[in-house]
Amino acid sequence: MLPLLGSSVLRCLDRMKERVRMTTESQNTETDAVDAIIEDWHRERPDLDPRTIGVFGRLQSLVARQRAVQNVNYEEYGLTLASFDVLANLRRSGPPHRKTAGELASSSMLTTGGITFRLDRMEEQNLIERVRSKEDRRVVYAQMTDHGKELIDEVISKHLETQRNMLAGLTSKEIDQLAVLLKKTEASIVAYDPKASSADELTLNV
Repeated sequence: MLPLLGSSVLRCLDRMKERVRMTTESQNTETDAVDAIIEDWHRERPDLDPRTIGVFGRLQSLVARQRAVQNVNYEEYGLTLASFDVLANLRRSGPPHRKTAGELASSSMLTTGGITFRLDRMEEQNLIERVRSKEDRRVVYAQMTDHGKELIDEVISKHLETQRNMLAGLTSKEIDQLAVLLKKTEASIVAYDPKASSADELTLNV
């Protein structure tokens, strides 16, 4: 009975992915807002090459869209993007799941002040606790609580599932190719302006 049920679920998922793929392919042939902007600039300033808008315009759009979707998930668990980011950071660091504010700022690419504000709120929610180093009492760690660990383990599963669903219109090969191109794009931006690698508001919420 269970194998049959499993096969039925897999077939259902395959059909859902196929519908998403067909919808995505259909939308690829339609003109969107970014296409319209590019066409406007072609018309008004034919001396310019606005093709880069096709990249950066869509990057801005997809970041905004995916955050809107993920924020709904975070809110279900009483989290924000900020608190999710810190919990994910501590969880993937391994036992004892603790870091200083400076270490969190470095691995999240945020300012220490910004991290400290986050930690204050999270301590009130019993997601983290501040623990002084036994070797150097001046050093204070943000250590994830058992409650915080249980919560992030549940949320990260939902987070990754949502990401997979949002990319259901792409094949595995296309996802890998896109990841490589985005990494190359980021390296190109940093090469143009090294300061871009330490943007204060950059968060890696994974």
